[in-house]
Amino acid sequence: MSEAAIIDGKAFAANLRAKIGREVAALKESSGVIPGLAVVLVGEDPASQVYVRNKGKSTVEAGMHSVEFRMDDDVSQDVVLAKVIELNNDDTIDGILVQLPLPSHIDTDAVLAAIDPAKDVDGFHVINVGRLSTGQDALVPCTPVGCIMMLKDRLGDLSGLDAVIVGRSNIVGKPMAQLLLAEHCTVTVAHSRTKDLPAVCRRADILVAAVGRPEMVRGDWVKPGATVIDVGINRIERDGKNKLVGDVAFDEAAAVAGAITPVPGGVGPMTIACLLHNTVTAACRRHGVARPEVD
Repeated sequence: MSEAAIIDGKAFAANLRAKIGREVAALKESSGVIPGLAVVLVGEDPASQVYVRNKGKSTVEAGMHSVEFRMDDDVSQDVVLAKVIELNNDDTIDGILVQLPLPSHIDTDAVLAAIDPAKDVDGFHVINVGRLSTGQDALVPCTPVGCIMMLKDRLGDLSGLDAVIVGRSNIVGKPMAQLLLAEHCTVTVAHSRTKDLPAVCRRADILVAAVGRPEMVRGDWVKPGATVIDVGINRIERDGKNKLVGDVAFDEAAAVAGAITPVPGGVGPMTIACLLHNTVTAACRRHGVARPEVD
């Protein structure tokens, strides 16, 4: 039996989606604003299709306006950019999400840069990245937002805690560092070239694994009582069966940690919930209304 408390991301996300539904209902009643989310999907990637379908379902369940635009793999970059510009100018749309990865012939940076920063609910536009890094209001990538929500729910005040992030991606590692700094943590961003990575991890009160390598973080890398957030989702074969595992060796780490997110059922469910959260934020800012206070 593991000793660590399990941080149930599935339950947390369900509660957050329910709260967002109440916020959307209050927005409609008080100001007539109905948040709108548009998703652009290019190609036939099965995982992306499932993800987009789940996003659309969750958006509608929350009472929002949801639209999807599907394009063939061989669509030109100009056509994708034209759709983004059209959505920028559509007043019924508050959030635009272009599902990644895009086909190799399309310049991802150019497409993301074309999105109106006020509608960039993925938080990938350089203007939102800059706002986050300078402590200004920004739309922040969904996965790090979900991680911070769960950490604050579990630990309360994060001030003064030693946080180590393994991974320096633009999607998780870097924005996670900025959010933890904003909570007054002492933050280390570790990566493949970090010297004595286990020792660096071992000093963390908060350990965030976001490196994309299955079960890389071992139990003896974890400080006793630490809170471990496992962002990784890796499909491996074990005992002749396909299995989803994180970047943390769960059983080993759970025997040492104070609390840990499982895979699946930890960080993953929070991503879509935080996408809805960002869409409501964008709608309120665009229409100049306060975010409703709900129970």
